[in-house]
Amino acid sequence: MSGPSLRTRLAARGLDGTTLLVLPGLIFMIALFVYPFLYGVVDSLTPKDGGAWYANYVKFFSDPFQYNTIGATMWLALPVTIANLALAVPIAFRVRLMRRQRLLTTILVLPITLGTVFVADGLLTFLGPRGWFNHTLLALGIFSDPVKLTNNYWGVFASLLITGFPFAFLLTLSYITGIDPAIEQAAATLGASPRQRFFRVFLPLLVPGLAVTFCLAFVQAFAVFPSAVLLGAPAGPTRVISIAAYQAAFEQYDHSLGSAIALIMGAVELVVVVAILGCRSFFYRGPAGGTKG
Repeated sequence: MSGPSLRTRLAARGLDGTTLLVLPGLIFMIALFVYPFLYGVVDSLTPKDGGAWYANYVKFFSDPFQYNTIGATMWLALPVTIANLALAVPIAFRVRLMRRQRLLTTILVLPITLGTVFVADGLLTFLGPRGWFNHTLLALGIFSDPVKLTNNYWGVFASLLITGFPFAFLLTLSYITGIDPAIEQAAATLGASPRQRFFRVFLPLLVPGLAVTFCLAFVQAFAVFPSAVLLGAPAGPTRVISIAAYQAAFEQYDHSLGSAIALIMGAVELVVVVAILGCRSFFYRGPAGGTKG
């Protein structure tokens, strides 16, 4: 009696027609992520001027003008991410109860369709010394001189807030609407106040989703580049790490150092992401979206 066919044996090991559908995505990931990442690692370990494999990293961390970019980027990314979440949570809670939820959601996420450069250019016109904002403040007599809100920290902060909020809002809204309303109704029936329902029912269920939202929003803000150049001070307080990588690769023509800085940038992001995801276990373990069926 003949044994099972080759197709049957492969299917028993999980290799069937459905599994083959994964191959295009796998090839795509290898071509656009795995290979460039490995190429960058090898490039960073091959210094332009020769020397030890770790020479680029020593060069970066021995120069305060270079390694201070980590602190400058963190000082932008962390506050912006926290502010976006602080705004997204209450607005998402309010929007989920409104009738015209789709219209309001479309309005709130509109900035994400404009692009970072377009938003930065608009803020230069709106917040500049001769912009509408300063004209209004001067006309009302609130200030006697224009307020400097561009080419500094606050200009970049405003740009990241505008472009990052829609992203955080959409993710937060999806998690909030995924929580079964019956849970809140049960808590209210048992006498829980709105404050108690939020902190004892909603927040524990939202923490896993908020942690993921925080990580994604943080990575997006940490990679800031156009806003830091157009609205900040690229040679001063808003010289972020992405600018350092760009200058090393395309101004100093040291592509190896640029790759090393990019990997350091990714390592810092990874540390923050791992720390945030690790903190989820202190709040709640279980389904992140409640029991909504």
